[in-house]
Amino acid sequence: MSAESTTHSPRLGTALSRQAAVDAATRLYLAGEPVDMSALATELGIGRSTLYRLVGNREDLLSTVLAEATERTFRRSVAKVSASNAHPAGADMLLAVMEHFLNSVADAKPLQAVSQREPLLIVRLMLLPGLVEQTAGRLIGELLEAEVAAGRMELPLPAATFGLALIRMCDAHLYAPLLGGGPPEIDTALELVAAFLGHSR
Repeated sequence: MSAESTTHSPRLGTALSRQAAVDAATRLYLAGEPVDMSALATELGIGRSTLYRLVGNREDLLSTVLAEATERTFRRSVAKVSASNAHPAGADMLLAVMEHFLNSVADAKPLQAVSQREPLLIVRLMLLPGLVEQTAGRLIGELLEAEVAAGRMELPLPAATFGLALIRMCDAHLYAPLLGGGPPEIDTALELVAAFLGHSR
């Protein structure tokens, strides 16, 4: 939760009150607990109708929570790779970031907890077009754009288009267990990304 929202009660009808609801739901998610709209409204001291007006329905709220978690995880992966002694660039930078990111998502205990409780919900939120996919695609696109701008790689298509295509391809392998497969197929996903970029790992 932001410092401001911890020192002031939510002001209904403002961006602050919406963020307070998202922050409260995020705390539940990170603790591995279900996000119940009635309980959340009670915690915030507002009615269910007000909560729905602020954040949409439960899937909308969880989508926001998961999209924010996706961004935090991706940016940590970029920072980790950038701080390493390997100093990868171009396609190697993208592959290193995505390897760290995909493994971090696969190992995320809160996401595992939701996946076990509500696998179909995670399929809808993580694998179908929506906020989580858009967020991941945007982040990959931004990384691609930075590498292209620095002259470290070339792309035959816009970076945003590539980013979305790459995350869709990776998600099908990352969430293989939810689609009736075995463990996450992260190595396969990375090999496909490399091939898609005309690169070898």
